[in-house]
Amino acid sequence: MSATRFPGLTHALDEAPVSRFHLRAVLVSGMGFFTDAYDLFVIGIAATLIKQQWQLSSDKLALLNAVMLGAAVLGAMIFGRIADLVGRKRVYWLVAVIMVVGALGSALAPSYWVLIAFRFVLGFGVGGDYPVSAVLMSEYANREDRGRLVGMVFSTQALGLIVGPLIALGLLGVGASDNLAWRIMLGLGAVWAATVVYLRSKMPESPRYQAQVQGRHDKAVADLARFSDGSLNPAPVPAITHTMGLRAFLTNRRWLVTLAGTAGCWFLLDYAYYGNTISTPQIIALISPQSSTMTTIAIQLAIFVVAAVPGYLLAIARLDRVGHRKLQLIGFAMMALCFAVIGLVPGLTTAVAPFLLVYGVSYFFTEFGPNMTTFVMPS
Repeated sequence: MSATRFPGLTHALDEAPVSRFHLRAVLVSGMGFFTDAYDLFVIGIAATLIKQQWQLSSDKLALLNAVMLGAAVLGAMIFGRIADLVGRKRVYWLVAVIMVVGALGSALAPSYWVLIAFRFVLGFGVGGDYPVSAVLMSEYANREDRGRLVGMVFSTQALGLIVGPLIALGLLGVGASDNLAWRIMLGLGAVWAATVVYLRSKMPESPRYQAQVQGRHDKAVADLARFSDGSLNPAPVPAITHTMGLRAFLTNRRWLVTLAGTAGCWFLLDYAYYGNTISTPQIIALISPQSSTMTTIAIQLAIFVVAAVPGYLLAIARLDRVGHRKLQLIGFAMMALCFAVIGLVPGLTTAVAPFLLVYGVSYFFTEFGPNMTTFVMPS
């Protein structure tokens, strides 16, 4: 932690208009987050096929869906700290390499427990990518558009949501066996992650990190000018660094309250969102047990395209105008209302159309609200 002022560097970054430099950073960070989302959520569809092939019990199916999320918690805590110690870029490509290994291992897994092990590895890498993607884009962004730019990175999660079902429908539609289909779906995660490794190798270290944490202000200025093709060329102004240690951070009431508010809201959102999203195929199968696997996947895709994607897009457009905290509160309130209706209205969970309507509205306000803001606000 540091509270440092570098007039040349920070002024250039904070006041710069949106340019190709920012869009390149969004592309690289967004590709990583698309990979995270794809790997996290494709397991819901793959698990439906794996359950049939390996005759999984409900307990084993639940573990398969959840193991990556548990590993992501661990990865975020460990790699988030390492990124402060050794730099964002090193961690940035390292977690992408871990994701390549985890995705390939998952696709080639010969048994359930080997699959569980590689899903854990994959989740460990994805967890490390979450904080670094958010922080790096935030450190590149200008002041006026920071929320929108970080939100654009997060919105690539929408692509991860819809690409998985599209691939599944394509594979099953051409007659691929269940065994081949789920292995290809999981293996494609390695392709996306390998692309991320390449793109991230072309990025410089975060200028703010280099200047503030490592004391390499002149190099940060040079890297920034080169990466932005000269559009951002701040003067190499020296400065004094003041560092806050971990103990000081943990005893600082202001930072603890901020951490509790941001991390606490993210926990509450994730409890509802990630479990529902990964388990959507199973939820649809319970609501409409007569539906085929193809129909179930198609319904899931429709929910994401009709309800979730517009929420992401509207959040990007209105995030900085409505206000991050206000948008988060509106989203949480609407989610609570939708979930209360699902839980309290008799017969709703056996009526397909009414259930999907309420479930879809909950998805819209999840994306146009806390799913976006709980990612943007901490960074």
